[in-house]
Amino acid sequence: MNLKDKYIEFFVSKGHVQIPSAPIVPENDPSVLFNTAGMQPLIPYLMGQKHPLGDMLCDYQKCMRTTDLDEVGDKTHHTFFEMLGNWSLGAYFKKESITWSFEFLTKALEIPVNRLGVTVFGGDDKVPFDKEAHDLWLNLGISEGHIASTVEDNFWAAGETGPCGTDTEIFYFRSEDEIPEVFDTEDERWVEIWNNVFMEFIRDENGNISYLPKKNIDTGMGVERVVAVLEGKTDNYTSSLWIDVIKKIEEISGKKYEGNEKAFRIIADHIRTATFIAADNAGIKPSNKDQGYILRRLIRRMIRYAKKLDIDVNSDFDIELAKLIIDKYKSYYEELDKNKEVVFEVLTNEKVKFNRTLEKGLKEFEKVSNKDIDADTAFHLYDTFGFPIELTMELGEEKGIKVDYAGFKSKFKAHQELSRISSEGKFKGGLAGNSEIETRYHTATHLLNAALKITVSKDVHQRGSNINEERMRFDFNCDHKLTDEEIKNTEDLVNKWIDEDLTVTKEEMTKEEAINSGAECMFIEKYPDIVTVYSIGDVSKELCGGPHVSHTKEIGKFKITKEESVSSGIRRIKAIIE
Repeated sequence: MNLKDKYIEFFVSKGHVQIPSAPIVPENDPSVLFNTAGMQPLIPYLMGQKHPLGDMLCDYQKCMRTTDLDEVGDKTHHTFFEMLGNWSLGAYFKKESITWSFEFLTKALEIPVNRLGVTVFGGDDKVPFDKEAHDLWLNLGISEGHIASTVEDNFWAAGETGPCGTDTEIFYFRSEDEIPEVFDTEDERWVEIWNNVFMEFIRDENGNISYLPKKNIDTGMGVERVVAVLEGKTDNYTSSLWIDVIKKIEEISGKKYEGNEKAFRIIADHIRTATFIAADNAGIKPSNKDQGYILRRLIRRMIRYAKKLDIDVNSDFDIELAKLIIDKYKSYYEELDKNKEVVFEVLTNEKVKFNRTLEKGLKEFEKVSNKDIDADTAFHLYDTFGFPIELTMELGEEKGIKVDYAGFKSKFKAHQELSRISSEGKFKGGLAGNSEIETRYHTATHLLNAALKITVSKDVHQRGSNINEERMRFDFNCDHKLTDEEIKNTEDLVNKWIDEDLTVTKEEMTKEEAINSGAECMFIEKYPDIVTVYSIGDVSKELCGGPHVSHTKEIGKFKITKEESVSSGIRRIKAIIE
């Protein structure tokens, strides 16, 4: 039995209910490009909304972090990863959380107690030292020397304001050296494997902290890291999770992993992540913005490193690797098998486009390579033509000209920083979403969906949406560009329903009852057995997690600002409310 199965079996035996993994591309959440942690899809419930499956939950969640993209190539970084989590929505707190974590690690995984070290909150002028967590660990058998306390690393917060709380982090001593009597958090031989957050406070805009009415538990354990730790591997890519992919790359390239580690790791990581993004039901395609930009970067970077291994990039090497990934994970994530042809099409099309890009870049390089290449020119080749700096360096060396690599790195770093600031502004994750205006937009998507079924076709279905405080974006299946009349009729119908001040109601029922009642659902497979159904008068009925207004007049005037194509058979409407 693998780690995911053991984890779920253990926490179900303790009274938790397994919930399905949310899509890797979040629905109706403009705060992030991808789900970055196991807790992210549970934000509404951690904020107080009742979960249809109860108050003790567990799962394995698909996660993706773009911050690690440029770090991939070392032993431990991944862009896509799986997170194990168990949650209490007011049902239990520190004692059960710590006790069960200890039991799972020492009994289910048979980790020797002396290989474990833990940290607890050390205390400051607002929140005292977490003596309760300290004493619980001590009583379970963790020695005093293996319990450390910190302030900065043991306090979790959603942001400057909102829910927050102390946490306890669990570490494993990954070394053949003698286990130290004292756990030093700065000693890199100790590897963090689990984090338990005790979400019991709320912080206001003045920095004041008070108790929440309900105390929550939020835990997270990374599958890739823990598997490597349990198997005694210091290189994640040599663990059982990766070794078949690495061997397949060896077979395709005719080269060994040893001596080519960076290229192998990048290819292995990026093909897995690209496969999961392309298979997501949100229908992401490579593009120059948002999730599509990340998907494009991953595929193109993978191709570049395949070239370094002398792999014939015009072969089906990427399809072979994607098939291996799909077979490995499809029993846990069924969309991989269902959408595999989409994955193959995305990989093939992007490879063709990138080869064209390289051709253009080579022509541009020829124009400027009659002299040394300065930083501006090198960055222009990269930014405008997608021409990798490594390739510019290699070609420069062949021609005997210099390339200002240091200047390029400086410009690239400034570009990254600008992108980061922009990203943090646009995708600022956490519990800050679901404002009043976003709630109005969310309800408007339901009305738009219902209107399109009347004005365009009863076969129209939502394919994705994105909301922020300034606009809504709604993707739907349609085989033609909407006429001006269809756009006007749709807009008028939504505003008619808004003016009628229809009541928005919520009820819980089984998934089967919801479907039989005619409720609309975008991705039925991701919903649990008990679901929440929102109805808007008699015009709309959808499975949804919320949030919504109580009456449609609260939405305001609805206006369509743009209608455009997203991909073959998928159209997009952009709209605002005034």
